[in-house]
Amino acid sequence: MDSNIKNNFRANALADRLEKGAEALAAFAENMSDSEWSSVVADGGRKLGVIVHHVASVYPVEIELAQTLASGQPITGATKQVIDDMNASHSVEFDLAGKNETIDLLRKNYKVAADAVRLFTDEELDNAATVSLNADAPLTAQFFIEDHALRHSFHHLAQLKEALGR
Repeated sequence: MDSNIKNNFRANALADRLEKGAEALAAFAENMSDSEWSSVVADGGRKLGVIVHHVASVYPVEIELAQTLASGQPITGATKQVIDDMNASHSVEFDLAGKNETIDLLRKNYKVAADAVRLFTDEELDNAATVSLNADAPLTAQFFIEDHALRHSFHHLAQLKEALGR
């Protein structure tokens, strides 16, 4: 094991929490019936399976943006409208996303994301730069990881549970 991975407590803790949330989402999705997978969330009109696919598919982007901040560079061009358009396009493109393939993608991508998070040094986690999605607030890479890649699965798991009354 790389000594940086073994010795970076903060990065490992972040990665462990990311994995916990993503695996909880994967386990919940595995237990959804086919009709639940295809049901639509009233808020936003997306199918529950599409939401799971959405979480799975954005891990690479979320980590890339965190790496941008970790290098001291700003995140530009990301706005609420850009995110809304991306989500709408994704919803159409992956409307028929299969359950097993989506759960496999979720597990693959969250493991890659967690491994990438484990490579961050404390200095990189503490680096801050402006983030266009957050009104150009100067945010740290650690905050960005927590607010995006880590939080994302917990947020949507709660949404799925609410939609299914669980």
